[in-house]
Amino acid sequence: MLSGPSGVGKDMVLTRMKELRRPLHYTVTTTTRPQRETEKNGIDYHFLSPAKFEEMIAKGELLEWAKVYGHYYGVPREQVKQALERGLDVIIKVDVQGAATIKRAAPQALLIFLTPPSMEELEERLRQRKTESGIDLKLRLETASEEMKHLPLFDHVVVNRQNQVDLAVAEINAIIRAEKCRVNPRVVEL
Repeated sequence: MLSGPSGVGKDMVLTRMKELRRPLHYTVTTTTRPQRETEKNGIDYHFLSPAKFEEMIAKGELLEWAKVYGHYYGVPREQVKQALERGLDVIIKVDVQGAATIKRAAPQALLIFLTPPSMEELEERLRQRKTESGIDLKLRLETASEEMKHLPLFDHVVVNRQNQVDLAVAEINAIIRAEKCRVNPRVVEL
């Protein structure tokens, strides 16, 4: 699982990993938040109405879910199950709360926290993307500060430095390879 505060670059890191054709299944999170101009439904997120999302909750179709910044986010259970049945390692982008929920359900899950070099840099990144108003920006920064307190929950921490996404990707790939060697050395790709 990959987690980290809003604006740290989780999507950028995952996009780069996909471009490098890492043999992983990348889950597509379900959300009720509005679709951004650059996002594609079914690729970046599954964009749903609140009623449809609540129906998925009621049916137990989500591995984990939460309401974050006024919108629902969740990981479709069936998507993860099918990927694991095909023998694929699954990478899930989740918030800290979601990581804790999944770790309780699957203690063997590997949790990686992506962090900025500093809170000042995170604030600058959030300002540059211009997707939050002043109040929303303040809330995201407060939430990020709280999320940083949960670092002990994670197995690994990777710093995502400005304009160095390939370095963060290389570190994540190294962590995955090392964990695969530790758990089952015969299935590691070299």
